[in-house]
Amino acid sequence: MMKAQEIEKTLLDMVAARGLGKSICPSEVARRLAPEDWRSLMPEVRAVANELQAAGKLRMTQGGVDVDPKEVRGPIRLRL
Repeated sequence: MMKAQEIEKTLLDMVAARGLGKSICPSEVARRLAPEDWRSLMPEVRAVANELQAAGKLRMTQGGVDVDPKEVRGPIRLRL
């Protein structure tokens, strides 16, 4: 099991590197951390993203619109 701190650091580093106004897919984080088994890491990546959004450290969007992680279904994007 991947540590939440490692996921958080990687996620924040990746959105910062992408820059303001740009977004990443959570799967990009999972693929970087576990290239061979990234799909199994997706629930943890999304959980960390939910926490970061609640803390005001990133935005979660779908179709360019901010979404509530408790209600969203389907693909999302993460941005600063």
